[in-house]
Amino acid sequence: MSDAQPTAPVTQDVVTIPRKLPESGRVNLVGLTRDQLRDALIAAGTPEKQAKMRVGQVWQWIYHWGVRDFAAMTNLAKDYRSMLAERFEIALPEIVTRQVSADGTRKYLLRIAGGHEVETVYIPEENRGTLCISSQVGCTLTCSFCHTGTQKLVRNLTAAEIVGQVMLARDDLGEWPEQGAPKNETRLVSNVVLMGMGEPLYNFDNVRDAMKVVMDGEGLTLSRRRITLSTSGVVPEIAKTAEEIGCLLAVSFHATTDEIRDRLVPINKRWNIEALLAALRDYPRLSNSERITFEYVMLKGVNDSDEDAKRLVKLIRGIPAKINLIPFNEWPGSPYQRSDWERIEAFADIIYKAGYASPIRTPRGEDIMAACGQLKSATERARKSRAEIAAEAGLRGA
Repeated sequence: MSDAQPTAPVTQDVVTIPRKLPESGRVNLVGLTRDQLRDALIAAGTPEKQAKMRVGQVWQWIYHWGVRDFAAMTNLAKDYRSMLAERFEIALPEIVTRQVSADGTRKYLLRIAGGHEVETVYIPEENRGTLCISSQVGCTLTCSFCHTGTQKLVRNLTAAEIVGQVMLARDDLGEWPEQGAPKNETRLVSNVVLMGMGEPLYNFDNVRDAMKVVMDGEGLTLSRRRITLSTSGVVPEIAKTAEEIGCLLAVSFHATTDEIRDRLVPINKRWNIEALLAALRDYPRLSNSERITFEYVMLKGVNDSDEDAKRLVKLIRGIPAKINLIPFNEWPGSPYQRSDWERIEAFADIIYKAGYASPIRTPRGEDIMAACGQLKSATERARKSRAEIAAEAGLRGA
């Protein structure tokens, strides 16, 4: 169990960083899988016999070295580089602002095609750095405790926009290797979590293709066990996650009865706790070494009783798992409060004594609204009243 205490309010540093938006009329190579890149190069005139070699060369320039200018790809012939520049581009989202928390957390507001905005968060920790990336603009799930859930879904992110978040973070952290420099195994972005804006399994194909790029051993080279996808419970896509992506799985659980989960996580009305747990028990990669993480936000007087803890243990019995307890991160107008710290510790103790790891997540980046459940693009921050949000959450009079 964690003995971490809630962090005090801290200051923030806001930096505006101009970056050119993707140009139109050329194919963006970012986010294409190897097969898709091969097809694109062949369609542009690359002989099929050379395609595999060209894919490897271009891939390494983009994803290992972080090169954005085709002219710098010096192991390609000059006329081939000219063709690439004419037909293709290496385009990333635009960083609108970067906010840096006193605890080192960085939050990026990114602008994508159509002028829409999403947020990405980098969390530095001892011996690792976790990047929390978004998969949709807004969210369709309307989870009542989540600030992102109050922003309506606009559209899915493309694979390029998902991969681009990883690349932009590496830009900002100065993590791309220098040619000719000694090899450095230190990874500032060592882990990726699909826990930002949106429900990843409602954008399955783009998330899958993006993670294929991120996990490729000759580019960004993040192991599948360094990537965690968090779902609120899109049951039909859960098995596909293991089979087609292969990353670790986390589930936004948050309640031990259907009555409460219907209110907190409305997708439960479609796939209830019983259906969700059945899918998790059948998860193809389930093992003691690849446990499912159950995320459980601690809401004062809602889901934090000893009885809830005991029900949770009973519900997940037989599933190799850990329970990640998340102190609720308040946001303007939120209808909930964070559970008292003593209550969180007591809840964690019951789970721990039942044989499950029950770490309490230390709140990070709260001063810049970068903590879990707080992400929401700046253009969508029109404040609803607490009463309006409570009514939507079914909490009026509760």
